[in-house]
Order: sequence, then structure tokens, then C-alpha cells
Amino acid sequence: MPTDDLHAIELLNRVPYGRVSASQRALPFTAVTRHVVTDGRLLLRLHRGHGYHRALDGNVVAYEADNVNSGANDTWSVQFTGTARAIAPTPAEYELFGPTPRLADGEPFDPVFLRIEPEFVKVHYLCDVPVFRYAHSA
Repeated sequence: MPTDDLHAIELLNRVPYGRVSASQRALPFTAVTRHVVTDGRLLLRLHRGHGYHRALDGNVVAYEADNVNSGANDTWSVQFTGTARAIAPTPAEYELFGPTPRLADGEPFDPVFLRIEPEFVKVHYLCDVPVFRYAHSA
């Protein structure tokens, strides 16, 4: 595995969530998903109830995770592009994900898992990122 790919995997191991993007009926969509890295592959856990796994399975997807909102001065973004496949994780892989969310859009979270075989991996860096302050508090 190329050194850049190994560095990207090391960075992905620093954050638990990212975004997977693909198209569904010719329209683009992005979904937040939990990820873990094992054996150089990216494993994703998302909510089955959204139905996104059907559009992702067997298709080329883009996955992105970053530390942009971490408050760090120097930030990074990792992009994985590859084919996603629905999987049944091994017990050890399942444990890597940790606890599942309780609800997704008000319904019980029903996990579904995908594996991305990376075909293209890229890391981008931003330096001296200003701290973003929200104009309104929640």
C-alpha cells in the first residue's frame, strides 16, 4: 500500500464519522456515516431505514472525513473513492464500531454495513484555519 494511503488511513482513525456520497436515480446525495478502517479497507455503518445502502452497494462512492471543526490550526481532509459492497461484519469488526445510535430520524437505528475498496485516496491540508464562531447559539 502506498505511503500516502497509509497516512490517509492513519488520519481516518482519528475521527469516527465522515460522509459518503453517491447518486440515487441520477441525483447526488451525501449521508453521515460511522467508519472504521481494517486491513486497508474502509467499513461504514449507516441506518438501513434511510435506504441509502441500496444506492451505494455495488457502485462507486466517494467518502470524506476531516478534522476541520476540531479547532486545530492545521486541518486535513481525506477522500476515499472506490466501490462499496454490502457486508456482514465479523464480530471483531462489529465491535470496532462501538455502540450504535439509539434513533435515526426518530426511528430505532437499524445498522447496515458497507466496505469500500479504495481505488483513489487523497489527503488535503489547510493551514492557519480561522476559528469559526457561530452567530447564534442553539
